[in-house]
Amino acid sequence: MTAEISNDPWSTLDEILGLEVAEPVDDGIGELAVYGRCSTEDNQDPETSRGWQFGNARKFVEPLGGRIVAEYFDIGQSRSVPWERRDEAARLLAELKNPRRTWNAVVVGEGTRCWFGNQFSLIAPRFAAYGVDLWVPELGGKYDARNPSHKMLMSVLGGMSESERQHVQARVRAAMDAQVVNEGRHQGGRAPYGYVVVDGGPHPNPRKAAEGFRLRMLAIDPDAAEVVQRIFAEYMEGVGDRAIAKGLNEDGVPCPSERRPDQNRHRLADGWQGSTARDAAESG
Repeated sequence: MTAEISNDPWSTLDEILGLEVAEPVDDGIGELAVYGRCSTEDNQDPETSRGWQFGNARKFVEPLGGRIVAEYFDIGQSRSVPWERRDEAARLLAELKNPRRTWNAVVVGEGTRCWFGNQFSLIAPRFAAYGVDLWVPELGGKYDARNPSHKMLMSVLGGMSESERQHVQARVRAAMDAQVVNEGRHQGGRAPYGYVVVDGGPHPNPRKAAEGFRLRMLAIDPDAAEVVQRIFAEYMEGVGDRAIAKGLNEDGVPCPSERRPDQNRHRLADGWQGSTARDAAESG
């Protein structure tokens, strides 16, 4: 029986030479850079934050054939800071121009950690200009600028990031207020009139304690406390700010900048003023 002759000359040549045509192999999405960020404003641990963000990124791209070959991670940078002003994000943007870079895509562990407000819409075109894809877990894949749903979702993520930051700020402020009221902790800056800063022992956070950080506590300054009590009592009697200050100056009571010149170098030790007396009463 005569063998059937193929109409494709290339297939015929392959048969004559004994070659088998291999099916194309999909190498996946290839090599990527990963970006992450953490802030220290709510006591985040940088190593832990980096670990879970990069872990999420790997779980996202490795099943698709992705290989992370470069890492960029900003520590202590607020999400509201533009990418150009973040150290590692700026380094990543600069690397886009490098013709020798080995990666052609960037993946993040969590979109809300990386983009704030309208930041994504401002930098996405820069990645596209250099042929670099952006892989975002919240999208379930690669960002497609032609997909209206992708644009809408990234806008929503930016808004969520902004809202989350406001919640973090509120929690931090509330925690700091509670530490001052309940524990007498000093959160930094000059101690209020009537108080002095004293050592409060090792920091309660084990990591910070290991680094040598210690608590700073507020303790009452007995002599200044008597002045605060006098000012407050006169306020209750209806005496005005200026009259209280005049009486303190006449009695030779040192004003705050004269009493603590080390923490009031920006002020002149020129006696009590009405505003100074009011501030002292509020600090008590």
